[in-house]
Amino acid sequence: MSRYLVDKFLYTVDRDPELVERYREDPRGTVRWWEAERAGLLLGCTAAERTTWLAFTAAEREALATHDHVALFEMGAHPFLTLTLFIAMFERDHPEPLGYQLAYARALERFTPPYADTST
Repeated sequence: MSRYLVDKFLYTVDRDPELVERYREDPRGTVRWWEAERAGLLLGCTAAERTTWLAFTAAEREALATHDHVALFEMGAHPFLTLTLFIAMFERDHPEPLGYQLAYARALERFTPPYADTST
């Protein structure tokens, strides 16, 4: 898994409210677009500075396209990046206090330390 690229996706989408909504409404299209247009942009650099070798694996692409935070966790995506982005997308669907956060935690209950390595 390219933890760097998956974490970069989670980080950059979370920081743009329009992309958060786009990812919520059209996850597969957003992942496809982001990989083609944004994956090669280097963080903190101008658009002229890009790389062409970065791409998601099929498993990463599918987990992102289906909002599968459990699969992303298993692959080593940083859980804080996943949680903050998914809160932005799904908290409104859980009217009770901390509703999404509790659902997120329940989905990860079966995992015990040591967790997947989240270093990049």
